[in-house]
Amino acid sequence: MIDLFNRTIDYMRISITDQCNLRCVYCMPQKIRSLAETEILSYEEILRVCTEAVPLGIHFIKITGGEPLLREGVPDLVRQLKNMAGISKVSLTTNGVLLSRYLDALCAAGIDGITISLDSLDSERFRLTTGYTGLDSIIQEIHESLSRHIKVKINTVLIDNGGEPEWRDLVELARVLPLDVRFIEMMPIGYGRAFKGVAHDRILRGLHKTYAGVTEDRASQGAGPAVYYRIPGFKGAIGFISALSHRFCHTCNRIRLTAEGMLKPCLCYASGIDLKAILRDPDKTNEAISQALMEAVAMKPAAHCFTPTPQTPEGSLETRAMVAIGG
Repeated sequence: MIDLFNRTIDYMRISITDQCNLRCVYCMPQKIRSLAETEILSYEEILRVCTEAVPLGIHFIKITGGEPLLREGVPDLVRQLKNMAGISKVSLTTNGVLLSRYLDALCAAGIDGITISLDSLDSERFRLTTGYTGLDSIIQEIHESLSRHIKVKINTVLIDNGGEPEWRDLVELARVLPLDVRFIEMMPIGYGRAFKGVAHDRILRGLHKTYAGVTEDRASQGAGPAVYYRIPGFKGAIGFISALSHRFCHTCNRIRLTAEGMLKPCLCYASGIDLKAILRDPDKTNEAISQALMEAVAMKPAAHCFTPTPQTPEGSLETRAMVAIGG
């Protein structure tokens, strides 16, 4: 699928739950109403969407949440997606808390990659950010995943607290482990609007100052928007997903399917297409699903706009918490 701005859309992020077992301050710091089980798409409905998406050019699938491993049956969903002709890669984003319970089954299902959200290697800072005290167990699961030869990425969101941001310890993970550490700028969505993130230019300047020979690694660019850098002697790479300071909208290749079945062309805007209504209408055929997918791609804007303007008033922007949209 080619959108109106000549971008090839081949990547779909699928949220399978809006529930999470952490309480990260910038995402879900307090109990919010979760969707009822009947409100979220069944796996059968998700697979039906994917069956129609693949012939249209969707080849990369990322399973997200909330925390996807809170929902039973994720490995079987991975297996069925991997067995679908035309899908090149199926990966999973998780906070790692439940990974030990499902790692064997995910490996058996053929998972291509696991991205683990990890904002700090300091136990107390991690607890203050997430409300969870089991940092050591998450680190252990990172090592275990690597031992299974799974492609592992670490996603980090840094909060600017006025001091030196904690990036060095996280970067050092890539020295000793064959994984990518990726810094994601704070998104001004939901609770994230209340926090100041760390601009990636600041971290990149620190990289060049601290390490000799830092070079951009264009060969490592994957299906997503990360820009990667290599440091001599490091086993892994350092990536930046800079939606704000270095807007990458001109290369955006994705659409999102939320847990309740909303097909979103852009994270920033509230607009989308209600696929659940189509899926649960007995008079709608699979052709209607294909048509909805193409319409969503046609709706993709040229770029995001997180600040209201006369052209993009407040009411057109996404206001829900990220956990409700799909991370």
